[in-house]
Amino acid sequence: MSTQTYSHVDYPETPEILSERDIRMDAGAAPTDEQLLLTYRWMAYSRFADMRILELFRQGRMKGTVTCSDGNEGLVAPMALMLDKEIDCVSWTHRGLPGHLIWSDHLGDHISQYLGNAGSPTLGREGNAHHGDPANRSYPMISHLGKMSSNVLGGTDSQRRKGLDAIGVTFFGDGGSSTGEIHESLNLAAVLNIPVIFVVENNKYAYSTPLHEQYAGELVDRAKGYGIKGIALDVAKVEENMTIFADAIRETRQSGRPMLIEMHSLRLRGHAGYDTCDYIDPAQTEKWIHEDALPNFRTRLVEKGYGDRLDQEDATLKAFVNETVSAAFKNPPCDPSGLIDDVFSPTTTPVDWSEAPDASETSSLTFAQAINAALDKVLADSPESLVMGQDIADYGGPFKVTEDLLEKYGRSRVLNTPICESAMVGYATGMAINGHRPIVEFQFADFATDATTQICLNAGTYHFRSGAKVPLIFRFPCGGGLTFGSFHSQDLEALYTHIPGLKFLYPSTPQDAYNAVLAAYEDDNPVCLFEHKKLYRLLKAPVSFDPNYKSVWQPALRRSGDYATVVTYGEMTLHANEACEYLEKEYDVSCDLFDLRCLSPLKLDTIETSLARTGRLVVITESRRNVGFAAELVARLTEKHFFNMEAPPLRIASKDMPVPFAPELEADYRPSKESILNQLIDWIEGV
Repeated sequence: MSTQTYSHVDYPETPEILSERDIRMDAGAAPTDEQLLLTYRWMAYSRFADMRILELFRQGRMKGTVTCSDGNEGLVAPMALMLDKEIDCVSWTHRGLPGHLIWSDHLGDHISQYLGNAGSPTLGREGNAHHGDPANRSYPMISHLGKMSSNVLGGTDSQRRKGLDAIGVTFFGDGGSSTGEIHESLNLAAVLNIPVIFVVENNKYAYSTPLHEQYAGELVDRAKGYGIKGIALDVAKVEENMTIFADAIRETRQSGRPMLIEMHSLRLRGHAGYDTCDYIDPAQTEKWIHEDALPNFRTRLVEKGYGDRLDQEDATLKAFVNETVSAAFKNPPCDPSGLIDDVFSPTTTPVDWSEAPDASETSSLTFAQAINAALDKVLADSPESLVMGQDIADYGGPFKVTEDLLEKYGRSRVLNTPICESAMVGYATGMAINGHRPIVEFQFADFATDATTQICLNAGTYHFRSGAKVPLIFRFPCGGGLTFGSFHSQDLEALYTHIPGLKFLYPSTPQDAYNAVLAAYEDDNPVCLFEHKKLYRLLKAPVSFDPNYKSVWQPALRRSGDYATVVTYGEMTLHANEACEYLEKEYDVSCDLFDLRCLSPLKLDTIETSLARTGRLVVITESRRNVGFAAELVARLTEKHFFNMEAPPLRIASKDMPVPFAPELEADYRPSKESILNQLIDWIEGV
């Protein structure tokens, strides 16, 4: 099937009164009556839809985490109306239905998303409130609170780099404000001057946790720590807030600086439909209901003489909601056929690589220099590219892989970031969704664990959940043998290959390293590029632009034989080759040696052909043995050829312990030529 296409029954025509989705106000001006009526209309429309959704949930006709925006409409609706839907970026929370309705799509699409049927814009692949419209820069939230703020940063910066006068708005709750991602994103926005408004929806409870157990002080005061402006507002004051919203949006757009708004909203309903709010004093709940912005706002409009008009519009909106819900129920269930095909985005945006000679074509390069040359070519040939990471600009990175790139391409494309691995990846993800193609360097692969949610659960699943392309590279300097200790020496491919939607390349030669950067860059999916640190300056070989650079997605046969099929990758390819060479010379035992190169998606056809011929399998990895990637390779290869195997498969891997520091201890921990050879000989003699 074609990726992320959906169809639905015919929905009722949207009422004409919902055709207006924009409010523009002069500096300091109070809203006109028509602007107030428009704001109320969208607030009421959202409330009517929410009431119907909650009713369906209570009837058991709607599943999942059904949430309501009750008490939040006075914040979300006016801000959504004031944003520029053509260029601005946003991410709503689970209390942001007014924003979704104003931003894009028919109500039927949103109802079908809640129902999880074939009319769902995500084809039923994402939960009720976890949808958006990435094509129109509305980034779907994930449940890990605060994580979407950095996506908005990336999308907004991408828009600005395209010459558009865009801003971003990211919403999060008082509970989410306690997360590290919010701090990282606020700091990143302040340092990079990204015009994003951070809006805290402070309804006094993080699920069931009250404020005094969540933070101390005032949330708005945190703005001072980032050197940005902070504003505190009361959601009940709709008319007054509209002037402040308009001025804040204008100021952010003109100044290019971020801003923090703390909105004191109301917790009129629980965290979700199943939450009975037993933990809240009933008297407090009654007080909040009395303060509900929507009916009080309506009363003030009635007092202005608009009662009949509001009655008529409310009746129109309620009827439209009911008719749309009835129509949405007619959509068929989701069809699982072709589901697996959408884990990865098809690559449809190849880069037009220049034919002009470059320095790499006339020089022998180390592994690190080959990657540097490839990055140089990417930056030269693709204006959408940029590289980012800690210490990569002036310093050239901890291993000097980005050396001299700053002088060639400037600080906007060779970007130092604060120490904020998670927000850095979220920022890059937002840029990638919006058409840029970032390359993110981690100082050490071990440090990527601080960004696991953004890498695995956000970027890795984005296409499957929403249909959006996320073309970016994560560069992972990995592996041991340099006495760097436990926090700088791990091979963590087993951790990340478990997650669908990520691709993995692990080259072992300078030419393959060069090719891998180009192949990964051209791909329309997030690609993890593992770079063994010991290879950086261990090898030197001629490197040139290879028109067949995409071959790095396939295994490479490094030597041929007929006794066994040996599979490995990375630095272990060198040790395995030496061991195989010794076996052939001293024992007259020759092996097919495959350098896997691509760890996902696995291409095992040529290896399976070899195994069918040899009947013996050896897999060698530097990653640990327990639940390691070697076990997956053995399982995939032997389950097809089990009855043709001449011997049990041999797995050679590092020991199941932290990477030790002292060289003698580290040598005992990880495979070497000698340990590989000894295990091979024991295996051969034991067969």
